[in-house]
Amino acid sequence: MSVGLLAVVDDILSAALKASAKTAGVVIDDAAVAPQYVQGLTPARELPVVGRIALGSLANKFLIIIPIAMLLTAFAPWVLPWLLIVGGTYLCFEGAEKVLEWFGFHHADGEEDARDEKRLVAGAVRTDLILSTEIMLIGLSSIDEDLGFWMRLLVLALIALAMTALVYGAVALLVKLDDIGLRMAKNSAARVRHTGMRIVRSMPGVFRVISVIGTIAMLWVGGHLVLTNLGEVGWAAPADVLHAVDHFLEPAGAVVAWTGETLVSAIAGLALGLVIVGIALVIGKAFGKNLSFAEGHSAPHGGE
Repeated sequence: MSVGLLAVVDDILSAALKASAKTAGVVIDDAAVAPQYVQGLTPARELPVVGRIALGSLANKFLIIIPIAMLLTAFAPWVLPWLLIVGGTYLCFEGAEKVLEWFGFHHADGEEDARDEKRLVAGAVRTDLILSTEIMLIGLSSIDEDLGFWMRLLVLALIALAMTALVYGAVALLVKLDDIGLRMAKNSAARVRHTGMRIVRSMPGVFRVISVIGTIAMLWVGGHLVLTNLGEVGWAAPADVLHAVDHFLEPAGAVVAWTGETLVSAIAGLALGLVIVGIALVIGKAFGKNLSFAEGHSAPHGGE
């Protein structure tokens, strides 16, 4: 009995590790996107907010994504590509808005939103829903169907717990690095003090880089989701472009090919996102809603 149980556990762990490896790219994207949502908060609120987003991520996975994915896989697998197209389009929209912010445009009520933790967490959880959906669907597609329904469900649950802990553990560490640096800067040892000061001075730049990477990740993942899943629903041309780029750059090496495919996905994501932003502005004006962008943009750190 115990040998049989150990064999089952080994099968679950092996399947989870294999599936998790294929989700690594999206996990990195998720970890790059998430820190943006705690920028500008007071240090005392950073970890509580990260914790609330992590709980929202677990709720996304266990209450929405896993049940729906298992049901759709069993009864309506044709719906999944459409859901991923919608999710990818939303990521492109969010990424395009952030790019516009770089050029001095932001929502007129954006400053108020940045200080509203409830809205901030809700926005982070919405974005997590799309990224987590891709993580879980990639994981699901990598699990051997011979394992059966309940074994596959357990593997997905394990992936959900591991990926959430990995992403939000990394985010918590990132957002508290400056506090760690401050503590080190008060140490009696000169070398530790100097290291602490270097950490503190570097953190604004680190977060700016993370913000840029997170935005590019939104556009890349969103664009890639839309392009590849359009092929799944019958329009093969966008996916064929990605395959052509990959095939053309393949002789230069896997890294160059991946970079080229990523760049094409990000450009397509930005173009789609800007179109959606434009549509949102037109709809907003038609219904008298304040969806327009206003000139001027406050820095996410520091100040007024």
